[in-house]
Amino acid sequence: MKFLPLTSAIALVAVIIFLVLNRDNPEPPETPSDPNSATEAEAPIDDSSPEPEPEPEPEPEPEPDSTIADNDPQKPTNATEQEYVPAPPTHNYYSKGEKTRDGTGKYYQDREISYVMGHPAINWLERPEREDEEAPAKAMDLLDLKETDVLADIGAGSGYYSLRIAMQNPKSAVIGVDIQKEMIAFLEQRITQLDVENVTTHLGKIDTIGLPPESIDAALMVDAYHEFSHPYEMMTSIVKALRPGGRVFLLEYRAEDPTVPIKPLHKMTQGQAKKEMALVGLKWEKTRDELPWQHFMVFRKP
Repeated sequence: MKFLPLTSAIALVAVIIFLVLNRDNPEPPETPSDPNSATEAEAPIDDSSPEPEPEPEPEPEPEPDSTIADNDPQKPTNATEQEYVPAPPTHNYYSKGEKTRDGTGKYYQDREISYVMGHPAINWLERPEREDEEAPAKAMDLLDLKETDVLADIGAGSGYYSLRIAMQNPKSAVIGVDIQKEMIAFLEQRITQLDVENVTTHLGKIDTIGLPPESIDAALMVDAYHEFSHPYEMMTSIVKALRPGGRVFLLEYRAEDPTVPIKPLHKMTQGQAKKEMALVGLKWEKTRDELPWQHFMVFRKP
């Protein structure tokens, strides 16, 4: 017990020395390990290795925005177009450009020409819901044909319009014109089945309808013109076949309306149609937009 005071004194001296040495060198405050605990005045610095950027996922195949299904052919499969080679154009209205998904890469008046909807798509042309979607009965009423008129249905396809117009106007004459032999054969079969006497068929070419000059009073094109591979030549042949004062009825899906569920290259704006028709000498007369999806444009030969 007699050594206790000395021991205590030594301990006390040690404590004093420790306090004196650490008074001028205080330990730094503990740095928070969580960078999110930093104050708003000092944002945390992310010194961690950046995560590798994920590889971009392949873009999905665009969904069809048309009632024309993808399994319906959009490419020119008819024998007529493969066998017949038109003469080189004598003008410079055509150009080559970027080829898009449903286009040919051939441009006319700044518009890419679309692929042709081939004859295997007849079922789509004859679909039962077409009346509800496009109101073709109303379109036929808008034609306002005279009893003696001769109308050429250009790009007649299955004859959906040709037959109905003929039956609605029994004293008029209707010519169903198409460049696909299969379409012509189908229409002829339907003419026989329905016993319609005032419809005839005519196999045209990709650059001419092949009808005699001044032999028709009207030409009708329903969602077909935008597919013409030689639109200038085709329209020139139509104008020649029209009698003076003859009319062109051009029905095209409205490109100005994004709600129309049709692929972009299978639509046309009214302004584009007017520009292309003016190039062949046709005068715009009026446009009727009562139809659900289509422009109903009327042009006249002077």
